[in-house]
Amino acid sequence: MPLRPRKIPMRMCVGCREMKPKKELLRAVRSPEGTVTLDPTGKKAGRGAYVCYDAECLRKALRQKQLDRALETRLSEETVRALTETMETLLHGEGTL
Repeated sequence: MPLRPRKIPMRMCVGCREMKPKKELLRAVRSPEGTVTLDPTGKKAGRGAYVCYDAECLRKALRQKQLDRALETRLSEETVRALTETMETLLHGEGTL
């Protein structure tokens, strides 16, 4: 019996609206307590939305309120700043990718 190829889970980026493999995207998550963070592991509990590993996609998702809609919450200025800083760190910094 031949092995069937594994199905690759696909998700849509809330910024550019492109379907991509889940592993290529960064998960934004709203925890049960209501805090919104970026989750490079993709394993944190809570409501999630996906964005490309691209600062421009995150900016677009924030500017058009797509992330607010996907996470069913209103993002404060402080949260938006924290998400942007986290994305910059992931892209240019500590090798967490």
